[in-house]
Amino acid sequence: MFPIGDDDSTVLNTPVVNYALIVANILVFLVELSVGDAFVEKWAFIPSHFSQSPATEWPTIFTAMFMHGGWMHLFGNMLYLYIFGDNVEDNFGPAKYLAFYLTAGIAATFAQYVFNTGSSIPNVGASGAIAGVLGAYILMFPKSRVDVLVVRQVISMPAVVVIGFWIVLQLFSGVGSVAETETADTGGIAYMAHVGGFAAGFAIALLFRKRGGPSQTA
Repeated sequence: MFPIGDDDSTVLNTPVVNYALIVANILVFLVELSVGDAFVEKWAFIPSHFSQSPATEWPTIFTAMFMHGGWMHLFGNMLYLYIFGDNVEDNFGPAKYLAFYLTAGIAATFAQYVFNTGSSIPNVGASGAIAGVLGAYILMFPKSRVDVLVVRQVISMPAVVVIGFWIVLQLFSGVGSVAETETADTGGIAYMAHVGGFAAGFAIALLFRKRGGPSQTA
């Protein structure tokens, strides 16, 4: 199942933060392409470097969220962010949404880090933060309709089914995941970052969400 859109009928405000995040990810990726490996080495999150010197390496916790391992990696992540992020921002408000997004990304980074503290492979990608967006979305909009491309046919499904399918992939196989958190040297997928980001997003949404508003469908 490949999501291509969702129900935005309840979105009342322009998602300026979500758009800004998409633009920032694209711009950073273009810089990454132009500078090359030196940029990745300096700004990606490398677990072994962080373990040795967290005081100097802490900025990479944030910068790595805006880097990607290739065009498809970028496209998949931005597609998910574009489809699901506007609804979440509309419910939280811009300031809370930005804080939420960054916090989910941090949680995702450390969820992966605790299992690979000595790894020298650079970790890049917005997927952990976007997994947080999915966690918030499934809590607040479980009945919203999501258009998915299945083979050559577009089918409308409840968000809880689409995102639930994504959760199953992360927990059991990971095969077919669109939104990846890549390790730049191997092209692997950091599944614990997905799980950690999703769990953090769901938990934070319990505190941040507006209850009883027009966008609530659960």
